[in-house]
Amino acid sequence: MRITVYGKVQGVGFRYHTRKAAQCFGINGFVKNQVSGAVYAEAEGDQMAVDLFCEWCKKGPDWARVDRISICEAGVKEYSAFEIR
Repeated sequence: MRITVYGKVQGVGFRYHTRKAAQCFGINGFVKNQVSGAVYAEAEGDQMAVDLFCEWCKKGPDWARVDRISICEAGVKEYSAFEIR
């Protein structure tokens, strides 16, 4: 999945907590800040785990404010871990 999260999501530890959530759910991929102020992630894994991860991204950590989120299917890239870029 390709996930873009908009709102107050930079400067609040969003990427760090996204990686922790991904590791808890067994998700591989990456997360990075966008110049626009959004956060972008790619996530692969078991369908239920990806669904749970996407639900987590809709809220993020307590001090973030998610205004909206875009989730699109993407081709499998066979990531071996989840990293912050």
